[in-house]
Amino acid sequence: MAKKITYTEKKDTRSGFGAGLHELGKKNTNVVALCADLTGSLKMDAFQKEFPERFFQVGIAEANMIGIAAGMTIGGKIPFTGTFANFSTGRVYDQIRQSVAYSEKNVKICASHAGLTLGEDGATHQILEDIGLMKMLPGMCVINPCDYNQTKAATLAIAEYKGPVYLRFGRPAVPNFTDANQTFEIGKAVLLQEGTDVSIFATGHLVWKAVEALELLAQQGISAELINIHTIKPLDEEAILKSVAKTKCVVSAEEHQMHGGLGDSIAQLLSRNNPAPQEFVAVDDSFGESGTPDELMKKYKLEKEDIVAAVQKVLKRKGI
Repeated sequence: MAKKITYTEKKDTRSGFGAGLHELGKKNTNVVALCADLTGSLKMDAFQKEFPERFFQVGIAEANMIGIAAGMTIGGKIPFTGTFANFSTGRVYDQIRQSVAYSEKNVKICASHAGLTLGEDGATHQILEDIGLMKMLPGMCVINPCDYNQTKAATLAIAEYKGPVYLRFGRPAVPNFTDANQTFEIGKAVLLQEGTDVSIFATGHLVWKAVEALELLAQQGISAELINIHTIKPLDEEAILKSVAKTKCVVSAEEHQMHGGLGDSIAQLLSRNNPAPQEFVAVDDSFGESGTPDELMKKYKLEKEDIVAAVQKVLKRKGI
């Protein structure tokens, strides 16, 4: 029988970032924040109000923001940059590659409004390639937490991490179900449900969708193991290989392109160590479009029913 995982409220993950950043401002005077004209959208208001001397509004000049942040690290500052995920990565990839990753600068690139759940703003803003872009950069840590509490904890944790980090979060209110007092361990996956038939590895908003899928799978007599992969890079290889050694098949779930995301990282790991049947719940080589988050998640097959269908398919491949 699947373990019951519940939530008491829905909150947006970007607010978890804002709360974490504000708390960091009180704890560490080396933490500075830079924003590209989206202070309210990134929930950086509290930090700006209490620590105006450590907040820098650079305007709609994202490339300049990254360059300034890289320079600040030389003086020992820990800069957190904030804008939409599309502008945090695609628009400024050259600056990130040259000034941050190549130079191994201690910049925290914090990106809101990622994925399809940006909704009505449409394909030009709904970047679905950002995890792939960032994980390919040598030395870049990539984190994609699942709810408000985990995003806040991740924000606190990356301030202590030495090196460049990409922190991805979103706009919609989603179930807030992880521990408010959790300790976030970079690169350490979280086992949410033990199982023996299939391993489900989910990240970001798809973690809760996978939680919902557990109940449907249990009704079908399927014992699913669910692991929250909040850190895409460095990947918790030990946890993944241990789970797959038991279940012998995999479903990966993410609000990202199928190519270049979490599923790709898992497939590479398995091909080198323990090949197993794998199905992908992800956007299949397509841009997004304008619509409500719920409409888009349904159209692009990122719902709990799609996870269940992927499990059924991979179990047939395994021979069950």
